[in-house]
Amino acid sequence: MDKLLRHGGAVLAAALFSVCLNAQQPAVNAQDLAQRVDRHYNQLHSLKAGFSESYEGLGMRRTESGTLLLLKPGLMRWDYSSPADKQFVLDGKYAWFYSKGDPQVQRIPAKQLDDLRSPLRFLLGHTAVEKELNNLKVSAGPNGRLTLSGQPKGQEKRVSRITLAVTAEGTITAMEMVETDGATTRFTFTGEAPNAPLSPGVFHFTPPAGVPVVDALPPV
Repeated sequence: MDKLLRHGGAVLAAALFSVCLNAQQPAVNAQDLAQRVDRHYNQLHSLKAGFSESYEGLGMRRTESGTLLLLKPGLMRWDYSSPADKQFVLDGKYAWFYSKGDPQVQRIPAKQLDDLRSPLRFLLGHTAVEKELNNLKVSAGPNGRLTLSGQPKGQEKRVSRITLAVTAEGTITAMEMVETDGATTRFTFTGEAPNAPLSPGVFHFTPPAGVPVVDALPPV
């Protein structure tokens, strides 16, 4: 009887291990999940969402939050509520950076942009995640989410990995970017409003009166 019980216990343990192991395996592969993300965002013409942003690196730590607006083709606006009156606007031609009280507005041609918010630009055109990230990998995440990670093309010298937290339907709920020096930036998105009514004029940036505009240097 003891031998039978031990055998039965071993079988049960093996079964439980198998269940746990299978539970950790994502139900889709990286290519399938990337295509779900593509399908979700390619059908949108605009998007509004709340965001929280955290940064850790170079002995610093900060947390910020606000509202993100996207409008195809190529328009993006980040309005920060914490800290208040900080803006990042991509009008299709230039990217504009300004925080209230700054002595100048920084501007850089969109084609030269090398900002950690810029990877989200792939949501503004014809999305093709597999063309944006090398070495795509998928894994199971918390709360039924999946994670899709890879190395962003064209940013090999700065960013070592981008990880997207994705729902089974292809909605991105979070993004983590790890730079080559170990600094990590995380974005969490909430309250996504697909096809929100947005006017192109919302993405026009007007420098505050008396504040000079300075052309920022392109990335080296």
